[in-house]
Amino acid sequence: MSEGPNGASPRLALVDGLRGYALMGLFLVHMLEYFELYWAHPNPTPVTTAVFTLFMGKTFSLLALCFGFSFFVMMDGAARRGQPFAGRFAWRLVLLALIGVLHGLVYRGDIIVVLALAGFALIPFDKVRSNRVLLAVAAVCFLQPHILLWIVAGSAGAPWALAKPHFFSDPAMAVYLSGDIGQVLRANLWDGQVNKWWFFIETGRCVQVLGLFLVGLVLGRVGFFADPGRFRQGRLVALAVAALVAAVCHVVKAKTTGHESGPVFWTNMLAGGWFDLSCMAASVLIFVQLWRAGGERVLRALVPVGRMTLSLYVGQSLVFIPLFYPLGLGLYGRMTPGLALAIGLAAVAVQLLLAAAWFKAFHYGPLEWLWRCGTRLSFDIPFRRGPESRPA
Repeated sequence: MSEGPNGASPRLALVDGLRGYALMGLFLVHMLEYFELYWAHPNPTPVTTAVFTLFMGKTFSLLALCFGFSFFVMMDGAARRGQPFAGRFAWRLVLLALIGVLHGLVYRGDIIVVLALAGFALIPFDKVRSNRVLLAVAAVCFLQPHILLWIVAGSAGAPWALAKPHFFSDPAMAVYLSGDIGQVLRANLWDGQVNKWWFFIETGRCVQVLGLFLVGLVLGRVGFFADPGRFRQGRLVALAVAALVAAVCHVVKAKTTGHESGPVFWTNMLAGGWFDLSCMAASVLIFVQLWRAGGERVLRALVPVGRMTLSLYVGQSLVFIPLFYPLGLGLYGRMTPGLALAIGLAAVAVQLLLAAAWFKAFHYGPLEWLWRCGTRLSFDIPFRRGPESRPA
């Protein structure tokens, strides 16, 4: 397919824009979290509440949805060429997981390795040709059966279901607040990762990711992004349903807050997960509608960012961990939510400009190019653009 103004194919530009929106939203969450340090002494303010409500849990979910769609694009392209791709995709995931492990040494909140490992489940599900079956499996994932079990067991008085979740214990945080670079790297090698994985497992995010992968795969199959005009009425109905579910879940969350364990705590966790999913769905539907209603010219600014998500995601940590943590400038102690948001918005603008300028000279982001080379086991992949391939 020919390339558009930002170097993206017309078919993928919408999804690249969505991915760029998700990355920038996730980045603002990280900024208000001071890249994890906020949780040492959480102190909600109107600024943190606004950013967390808008983006926390939603943009991560959107990245997972886009991951599932990208899987469809790669598998569909290989099938059209008559080439098997499952083995290469598995190798691609191994390389992505390796990038995530290395990134996790710097920032324990890394989600790359989570997406990569969960991605292996997509390979067998690609053999399931029934979209209804895939959506049914996704629905089960979103219901979070293990959290429902905790709620029922806790209501019956089971001690294991009444205990505090494991991720509440966080020995790595003390190291982040005072350690040098060697101590932080060692903490991230084990304690930080254990805490992260307990969070992803106990809150149901691992299961949720699989459900989002499957939804992204189905959206690819039915042409939701390739031909969005076909789904106009369906989008409006889905938006109304998403808004209703979000409203109900928000009320449940408000009525069940303030607990650290037990059935009420897990009910709050379950309602929070459904709230995030419904808000994420609404954001996708609104984004698509704005794109089609004349907002494409503005929203296309997010496309280059969406095409180098991996490079920017890792780069954000490499820049801001040394700024916030005591191993570097230690700005965490002098930071306020308002200042963090202002810096974050300025950094978003810089990333938009940087990505746009980058794709005038290069075909891929730096990590994206290395990832592609590793997948093909060859460096014979064009990186720099020649004069004839540079966008006008």
